[in-house]
Amino acid sequence: MNYLLLFLAVAVGYFIALFLKKKELRNMEVFLAFSGAFLLSITVFELLPEVFETPSKSIGVYIMLGILLQIFLEFFSKGAEHGHVHLHSENKHFPWILFVSLSVHAFMEGFPISEENNLLLAIIIHKIPVAIILSFFFITAGYRKSTTLFFLFFFALMTPLGSFISTNYNFVHQYETQITAMVIGIFLHVSTTILFESSKNHKFNLTKMTAVIVAVILAYLI
Repeated sequence: MNYLLLFLAVAVGYFIALFLKKKELRNMEVFLAFSGAFLLSITVFELLPEVFETPSKSIGVYIMLGILLQIFLEFFSKGAEHGHVHLHSENKHFPWILFVSLSVHAFMEGFPISEENNLLLAIIIHKIPVAIILSFFFITAGYRKSTTLFFLFFFALMTPLGSFISTNYNFVHQYETQITAMVIGIFLHVSTTILFESSKNHKFNLTKMTAVIVAVILAYLI
């Protein structure tokens, strides 16, 4: 069921994008702010205490490696992980670089999902607005429907695949703490970037501030 929910998050984003107009896309900033705050809160409340059960400086190293990995991936994805998509309308070839960088990100974020944390919900909330924006720009840029669906289908498979490997392959468990620490770094970078970029001139209005506060409170209470 968890795998299906992760897949459907992208599918839901695509179907919402089919009915969106460009002016309505601006409202996504509020949902992005909520998703970024919720993902950040789950990371701080649940994942960080998990990896620091046995304090070690090496955990900090892996968190920094995760941040650096995400910065490297965004060099190619141009920030699509947090709602920024830059596709060249004159070039309708399949965007392999974007696909690979987003897939690596999505694959990694599936590893720490477990019954002991609420990361599944956080990733679903994170994926839906990103999938909406990604789908919308594919559609409006004039990419073929087959290209758009191929991209989204395999992108949607990456997080369930990461979660499946983490759950079913024992050799991964030997490095569970290190992998989780790297994913924490990825989440810290993505979520804080969403919060930083989701407001014009980097200033929060009341609606976005309310969304962030509600997200933090919900993440703490669940």
